[in-house]
Amino acid sequence: MKPSMLDTDILSEFLRGNSKVIAKVDEHLKEYGFITLSIITYYEILNGLLYKDARKQLEKFEDFVSLNKVIPLTLRMAKNAAMIQADLRKKGTEIGHTDTLIAGICITRELQLITNNTNHFKRIKGLEIANWTK
Repeated sequence: MKPSMLDTDILSEFLRGNSKVIAKVDEHLKEYGFITLSIITYYEILNGLLYKDARKQLEKFEDFVSLNKVIPLTLRMAKNAAMIQADLRKKGTEIGHTDTLIAGICITRELQLITNNTNHFKRIKGLEIANWTK
């Protein structure tokens, strides 16, 4: 198993109790001792839970975050994401700023992105992706 970072959709599946995702998370934890997510995914999940006023889920999420690693956004990551976004715009195949930032973080940190949104992310050269829902 490669060092990986969870995309928002995969972390949502984990928090909802998807057994396939939970098994892969457990496997990753046994090998690396923690799960990695980006500050972008943290923001997206937190935003959704606050909007829904989902207090129990919010507490579960914050507990999960405290035991794992959240990668902050650096200037180098933002620059890589901007180059990806500009390239995709020129091709007419944009995927959205948050997904582009997540990809920039993964590429910069040489992490495999774990996502169920493979159609978006497969457009990005140099980004390794895997889907833990299958």
